[in-house]
Amino acid sequence: MTTDTSEKGLESVIVRDLLAGGWKLGTSTDYDRAYCVDLAHLTAFVAVTQPKLVETFDLTNDSPARKQFLARLEKEISTRGVIDVLRKGIKHGPHDLTLFYATPSVGNAKAIELHAANRFSVTRQVRYSRDETRNALDLGIFINGLPIATFELKNSLTKQKVADAVQQYKQDRDPKEPLFRFGRCVVHFAVDDSEVMMCTELKGKASWFLPFNQGYNDGAGNPPNPNGLKTAYLWQEVLTPDSLTNIIENYAQIVEEKNPKTGKKKLRQVFPRFHQLQVVRKVLANVAIAGAGKRYLIQHSAGSGSRTPSPG
Repeated sequence: MTTDTSEKGLESVIVRDLLAGGWKLGTSTDYDRAYCVDLAHLTAFVAVTQPKLVETFDLTNDSPARKQFLARLEKEISTRGVIDVLRKGIKHGPHDLTLFYATPSVGNAKAIELHAANRFSVTRQVRYSRDETRNALDLGIFINGLPIATFELKNSLTKQKVADAVQQYKQDRDPKEPLFRFGRCVVHFAVDDSEVMMCTELKGKASWFLPFNQGYNDGAGNPPNPNGLKTAYLWQEVLTPDSLTNIIENYAQIVEEKNPKTGKKKLRQVFPRFHQLQVVRKVLANVAIAGAGKRYLIQHSAGSGSRTPSPG
């Protein structure tokens, strides 16, 4: 059998594994470039969880009512960021709309049912550009129709590496496009078959990408994977519905930082790096077994991100 070593081959592997893990498939034609939503999955989610609002907002028709609702949703995300909108929902007129159902408490049957109705979807070749170039991203992932992350993919077997994906984001992805504005997506991933880089805010050439690797032999990179690609942990472990739910609920956020010298305030979007996420989860798992009160030593290399986000 001939091995597909193209970017499309890597794209196919990621989509295949996500679908096997409970994700749904989106289509590029359902992506609304003006409002940055997957209308099909958004409508399907609301229809199951809040059916009366489908008719109220006229979600199944290209009408003034639907446009007013989508404009309201777009404004709320632009102002508050998609993380806060997922956590708290929005108000449109007299109506409250929930856009994500959090992890339910044990024994709460209704909450369990609603949580199971969340729709995690992946779309290939997302045509995001509003001009006639119709530029496309390799992959976009969505929760209930709202974009959460984007992917640029490369394959080292074709002499393209993760650094080329980073450059593509910096040079070819206009940060003024609605999808790339601050807070619209949680994270942007540059991925090849060996390494992953991440960025939480695209700024053209000034975009700051950080490694999102596991580390190998006390150094950078990722260990060999006997079952597939070195970077498969990203979509097989980090981006499972349960893991991503946990990240949205407890880790990802927009924080305000003040420059101690100038006094100027700046918003920064946070998405945990792999080692930060891993160590917090390991500590919490140990505490659940051994109980509180123990001390832990966490070692990390200089500059690897000691400001580990704490859940809650």
